[in-house]
Amino acid sequence: MKYLKINIEEKADIEALKNAVLQLKGVSTAEIIDDENPESELKKAFAKTKEQLKTGDYETLVNDIFDILTKNNSKNNK
Repeated sequence: MKYLKINIEEKADIEALKNAVLQLKGVSTAEIIDDENPESELKKAFAKTKEQLKTGDYETLVNDIFDILTKNNSKNNK
């Protein structure tokens, strides 16, 4: 799976942007991730855990959690 990361300004209408992206051909999902709140991102990763385990997608599960944890550590080391 490939991802597109979009950085937005504080005043941007996030929901409108999300809805616009979802209208594009080939886009299956769009989610809002707040880098200022890494716990919310970790909660989303664990929420996906159940479905990933059912489908046997262990590699993506481990990679998602590892990326979140290492990204959080790199912010704390700055």
